[in-house]
Amino acid sequence: MNTILRQINLLCLLLAGCGLPRAYAQVTGGQQVFQFMTLSPSARITALGAQIAVKDEDLSFAAANPAALNPAMDGRLVFQHNFFLTDMQHGYVAYAHDLPKLGFTVQAGLQYMNYGDIKRADEYGNITGKIPASETALTLGGARLLTDRISLGLNVRLGFSTLDTYKASALATDIGLMYADTSSRLSAAIVLRNAGVQLSTYNDLKEDLPFDLQIGISKRLKYLPFRFSVVAHHLHQWNIRYNDPNLKEDDILQIGDSEPSDKSGNNGVDNFFRHLIFNGEFLLGRNEVFQIRFAYNHLRKKELSVRNYRSMAGFSGGVGIKINRFRIDAGYAAYHLAGGVFHLGIGTNLKEFF
Repeated sequence: MNTILRQINLLCLLLAGCGLPRAYAQVTGGQQVFQFMTLSPSARITALGAQIAVKDEDLSFAAANPAALNPAMDGRLVFQHNFFLTDMQHGYVAYAHDLPKLGFTVQAGLQYMNYGDIKRADEYGNITGKIPASETALTLGGARLLTDRISLGLNVRLGFSTLDTYKASALATDIGLMYADTSSRLSAAIVLRNAGVQLSTYNDLKEDLPFDLQIGISKRLKYLPFRFSVVAHHLHQWNIRYNDPNLKEDDILQIGDSEPSDKSGNNGVDNFFRHLIFNGEFLLGRNEVFQIRFAYNHLRKKELSVRNYRSMAGFSGGVGIKINRFRIDAGYAAYHLAGGVFHLGIGTNLKEFF
């Protein structure tokens, strides 16, 4: 299976004109630059953990999968702001426009990340000022229908990073393919996210972008206003478990020649579920004016839980409500005992005002 996934990944990247990034065994974070590009672009996606296989009027979905762009997003404008950990601020703004004569729906978006006040000090500990630290990404995207049920989309993202006197830039692409069957209320998608290269580097050292290969499936029930989805991520890198020696159980004195039991089967199951994010969404009221969302991310749960302490790490949830011409969303994701992130978003259709 691992070999097949690598072949699919390589083929898609070659079609996109991008090189294959290096895979680091057992590590999913801390090995790439421009990691802010992987953050949730909206309150709805924060509540759902991830979502690439739903196509409706929510423009924020197109940031995660450009194939989600569709004519229902024509004139949509969204503002999203994420109160991230400590005093960091993260947000996303986007607008979409439909081009019926060309058969395309296009979008433009701006993602920003501000790391707050970082003090500058000399070798003696004297505060001499503050260090600027921020990142920005400009996104242009488009999608069109290939058939009545299949759409293809592409995002091109230009990222800029400033860390004190160091600056860097990068060019990344998202390629998405989505199948949506309205009769059976089933949809599925595959996305290559953040495939690209650095254009300029911090210190003459090129590093990888946070590439990810994702597959998602979503199903809305027939007799219940509920949709459930499963998103698989990091499929280009099968082993994503991190064996922290500090979390190993204490050695137990064994009598005789008995040997410790083999836990490789449990490790395999754990690794499998670390690739999956499960979420659900209740769509209530006429025209789905009120929505309740929840999700579970097993990778986040295992990596950010503290031993011997219970926490909600890995769980997320939120609500959405439509008031007149505005859609307001709120989402919360628990990361650690130390805290989580709170996301707010508002969207509207400008064409309803003019």
